[in-house]
Amino acid sequence: MKRLELIFENEMGKNVTYSLDEPIEPADPVAVNAAMDTIIEQNTFTSSGGDIIKKKAARIVERTVDDIDLDIEEEE
Repeated sequence: MKRLELIFENEMGKNVTYSLDEPIEPADPVAVNAAMDTIIEQNTFTSSGGDIIKKKAARIVERTVDDIDLDIEEEE
Protein backbone atom coordinates (compact mmCIF):
# COMPACT_ATOMS: atom_id res chain seq x y z
CA MET A 1 0.00 0.00 0.00
CA LYS A 2 1.34 3.41 -0.95
CA ARG A 3 0.62 6.66 0.83
CA LEU A 4 1.44 10.29 0.15
CA GLU A 5 2.69 12.02 3.30
CA LEU A 6 2.60 15.81 3.52
CA ILE A 7 4.81 17.05 6.34
CA PHE A 8 4.33 20.51 7.81
CA GLU A 9 5.58 22.49 10.79
CA ASN A 10 3.11 23.94 13.28
CA GLU A 11 3.36 27.08 15.45
CA MET A 12 5.18 25.14 18.19
CA GLY A 13 7.86 23.98 15.74
CA LYS A 14 6.62 20.37 15.70
CA ASN A 15 6.20 18.29 12.57
CA VAL A 16 2.65 17.42 11.56
CA THR A 17 2.07 14.73 8.93
CA TYR A 18 -1.10 14.27 6.87
CA SER A 19 -1.41 11.08 4.83
CA LEU A 20 -3.38 10.33 1.69
CA ASP A 21 -3.90 6.76 0.52
CA GLU A 22 -3.32 5.63 -3.07
CA PRO A 23 -1.54 8.70 -4.48
CA ILE A 24 -1.33 9.35 -8.20
CA GLU A 25 2.06 8.34 -9.51
CA PRO A 26 4.37 9.65 -10.56
CA ALA A 27 3.78 12.45 -8.10
CA ASP A 28 3.69 15.93 -9.62
CA PRO A 29 5.96 18.11 -7.43
CA VAL A 30 4.32 21.32 -8.71
CA ALA A 31 0.82 20.07 -7.82
CA VAL A 32 1.92 18.77 -4.41
CA ASN A 33 3.68 22.05 -3.64
CA ALA A 34 0.60 24.05 -4.66
CA ALA A 35 -1.70 21.83 -2.58
CA MET A 36 0.52 22.28 0.47
CA ASP A 37 0.52 26.07 -0.07
CA THR A 38 -3.29 26.01 -0.22
CA ILE A 39 -3.50 24.00 3.00
CA ILE A 40 -1.39 26.62 4.78
CA GLU A 41 -3.11 29.66 3.20
CA GLN A 42 -6.63 28.43 3.94
CA ASN A 43 -5.72 27.15 7.40
CA THR A 44 -7.35 23.88 6.38
CA PHE A 45 -6.04 21.77 9.26
CA THR A 46 -5.09 22.45 12.84
CA SER A 47 -2.91 20.51 15.22
CA SER A 48 -2.48 20.32 18.98
CA GLY A 49 0.56 22.59 18.52
CA GLY A 50 -1.34 25.33 16.72
CA ASP A 51 -1.80 26.28 13.09
CA ILE A 52 0.23 24.80 10.27
CA ILE A 53 2.73 27.49 9.26
CA LYS A 54 5.41 25.93 7.05
CA LYS A 55 6.03 23.14 4.53
CA LYS A 56 8.72 20.66 5.54
CA ALA A 57 8.55 17.75 3.06
CA ALA A 58 6.41 15.46 0.96
CA ARG A 59 7.05 11.81 0.24
CA ILE A 60 5.47 8.64 -1.01
CA VAL A 61 5.77 5.80 1.47
CA GLU A 62 5.21 2.17 0.57
CA ARG A 63 4.32 -0.35 3.23
CA THR A 64 4.84 -4.03 2.54
CA VAL A 65 3.57 -6.74 4.87
CA ASP A 66 4.88 -10.31 4.64
CA ASP A 67 3.11 -12.80 6.89
CA ILE A 68 5.24 -15.45 8.56
CA ASP A 69 3.76 -18.94 8.61
CA LEU A 70 4.09 -20.07 12.22
CA ASP A 71 2.26 -23.37 11.63
CA ILE A 72 -0.10 -22.68 14.53
CA GLU A 73 -3.20 -24.80 14.87
CA GLU A 74 -6.35 -22.76 15.31
CA GLU A 75 -8.59 -23.51 18.28
CA GLU A 76 -12.18 -24.47 17.60
